[in-house]
Amino acid sequence: MKKFIQTLKNIWTIDELKSKILVTLGLVLVYRFGTHIVLPGIDPNLLDVSKSQAANNGLLGLFDTFAGGAFSQASIMALGIMPYISASIFMQLMTILVPQLQKVQKEGDSGRKKINQWTRYLTVIVTAFQAGAYVAYLNGPGYVEAIIPAFKPYFWLSTVVTLSAGTLFVMWLGEKIQDKGLGNGTSIIIMVGILARFPQALIQEFAAKQAKGGGGLLIFLIEIAIFIAIVMGIIILVQGVRKIPVNYAKQIVGNRQFGGARQFLPMKVNSAGVMPIIFAQAIMFLPTLFSFTNTESGQGIAKVFGDHSNFWYMLVYSVMVIAFTFLYTALIFNPKQMAEDLKRNNGFIPGVKPGQPTADYIGAVMDKITLPGAIFLALVGILPGFAQRLGVTSSFSTFFGGTSLLIMVGVILDTLQQIETQLLMRQYDGLMNSGRIQGRQMSTASSI
Repeated sequence: MKKFIQTLKNIWTIDELKSKILVTLGLVLVYRFGTHIVLPGIDPNLLDVSKSQAANNGLLGLFDTFAGGAFSQASIMALGIMPYISASIFMQLMTILVPQLQKVQKEGDSGRKKINQWTRYLTVIVTAFQAGAYVAYLNGPGYVEAIIPAFKPYFWLSTVVTLSAGTLFVMWLGEKIQDKGLGNGTSIIIMVGILARFPQALIQEFAAKQAKGGGGLLIFLIEIAIFIAIVMGIIILVQGVRKIPVNYAKQIVGNRQFGGARQFLPMKVNSAGVMPIIFAQAIMFLPTLFSFTNTESGQGIAKVFGDHSNFWYMLVYSVMVIAFTFLYTALIFNPKQMAEDLKRNNGFIPGVKPGQPTADYIGAVMDKITLPGAIFLALVGILPGFAQRLGVTSSFSTFFGGTSLLIMVGVILDTLQQIETQLLMRQYDGLMNSGRIQGRQMSTASSI
């Protein structure tokens, strides 16, 4: 404990690190303040009954989680950072699939600036479409009563403009946290939105167990222990790597020797991050569109795919997560390029010939470690459904796995790694006695 306190003092003595922490906290507070400002034309006193309707409504519940509850509160930041995330994912996939965009990306800083600028333009378009859909959602049962009658003629236009401005402001906050704060600005904003719901979910679960009496408190403590065990398992999934030994040939230039070092090529067990879960959730939400029809079959499909604790939902969901894990890993992972880079730098894997054999070997290793990673990722995705079936409240069950917990663990590890790096650069001890924190280096799109 004494060493931990000394580490906190060391953090505060580094002016640059202290400034980054304060800037990050200040911008996060601004974001959280904005999520509680209700849209113009809506009476906040009439929202109490309808706020809970989006929390457990398929993909809308996912939006509400990422927006920190702003979606269900009809806030000016109801769309949050999700339009920017959607645009970033699209641009990331296009840079992989379109050769012209690959060339732009390889231009260095200028290429990245061009892609970032195109992503911002695409964000405006996505935001406008989502804002229009959100206005239609607010005109549905539960929210339409809260709209002030005198404001209805202007409600559509004002809401679309306000929501677009709110999303762009959140995007700006994320970029400022990236530049002036601790980094991973978009990821930190999403994490804060998720964490904001955790205390309330914990209190609701405790109250539900207390109401049962008897062994309710013991059951609650068991749930907390299981939750901690799941968090530890996700840390292993996030940080798990398979190290491939790589040797570099010796080179003698004049009187100096270069190379000859033995290093490792780290292969992540879960290279796809949370992307397979997000893709699977988006696809699983499509069948619920049948609920807008009045057919019996449509209502039956919506009932199955709208219930996260349904057996068939969890089975199909698991298969889709595993499939998307292999697909997305194949898109972002290029063993041939890695083999060429090794050959160019005079590196080789012991016992494997350079060139195509090296690419085949790296690809085979990646396939072997992707399968258990995909299975574990699918298990993490369906854990909230199992928790709900076992009697955990719906709000607290979402923290037993899925996208929320993966993002929370990943972003916290990244943030700790940033602080750890600053401490080690200045000859201070790190945050952990057992060694350095092995976080992830996330791109904007893969951070969610």
